[in-house]
Amino acid sequence: MTKPFDPATLRKASALAERYTVIVGLDDDARGPTYVGRTLELPLVMADGATRAACMEQVVEATRFAIAAMLEAGDVPPEPANDDSRTAQVNIRLTQREKFCLEAAAKRAGFRGLSDFVRTAALDRAN
Repeated sequence: MTKPFDPATLRKASALAERYTVIVGLDDDARGPTYVGRTLELPLVMADGATRAACMEQVVEATRFAIAAMLEAGDVPPEPANDDSRTAQVNIRLTQREKFCLEAAAKRAGFRGLSDFVRTAALDRAN
């Protein structure tokens, strides 16, 4: 049996989810057009909807519950992408094999690119 989220935790999660960047695209499959979306900050939390607005609403709702679960587990959810501009740069050298392995892992994890994957993994490890 599962228990509902603590109301204070859910309020905190809602406030954070509302600040996340939502990405929505059109999935024109055999059943007809459907909008699918996710957030930039939690790319594996996804939802869909019949309209762009409905999809965005579902993405924010799914993200809210994902953040609440993270908070209750003692994890720190990612900060909204637009809260802090990234101005510092770090360069690393990789072998071709290392780059290939990291790109494959990034793709499996739902990241668009290697940079976001490496940054997220490194910051998770650092925290």
